Amino acid sequence: MNGWRLTGVLSLALAAMALFFLGAHGGDVEGVRLVIRATARTSLVLFVLAFTAGAMVELVPSDLTRWQRRNRRYLGVSFAVSHLIHLLAIAALASLDNALFWKLTNIGTIVLAGTAYLFIAAMAATSFDRTAAWLGPRRWRLLHLLGSWYIWISFAVAVGKRVPLDRFYWPMAGLVLAAGIVRLVAMWRRNRRRSAFA
Repeated sequence: MNGWRLTGVLSLALAAMALFFLGAHGGDVEGVRLVIRATARTSLVLFVLAFTAGAMVELVPSDLTRWQRRNRRYLGVSFAVSHLIHLLAIAALASLDNALFWKLTNIGTIVLAGTAYLFIAAMAATSFDRTAAWLGPRRWRLLHLLGSWYIWISFAVAVGKRVPLDRFYWPMAGLVLAAGIVRLVAMWRRNRRRSAFA
């Protein structure tokens, strides 16, 4: 499965998952929190797949990594859909139980996450040929480079601060760390090749 069909199937699956969790709990606070936790994980996986697509095909060329790179845009938009559902669930939690919402977050986290959401919105909006052409290749590359690393940092902070509290977050922390290492190693190899031919 490739292209926008992949995005469509993933988006429908994410929406169905959220509705299932909400329905199973009658739309109460626990159901909303379950959607928040589930979409945090689906968002991380989809982000990592898009974030490492170019690096993975360079470091480990295979049919799978070539599929990953070919569908980087569609995985990225699917990540944006997952994180939109995540945001809607957070807003629902704030509405249903404002005291619990503020117990689980703070202004600093809201600013960090809010900035990440601005990058996600801008990157998703420029994932279409017409908007990418309007932005121009240089500014498009800069937006997606800065945005992807900022989102990576926001995941690292969000997951990292929970690791000491719950061992369940260790695999997520490992995935975030591995994604950053893969990107940096690929970047180092590219720079080394350029230096060799300079």
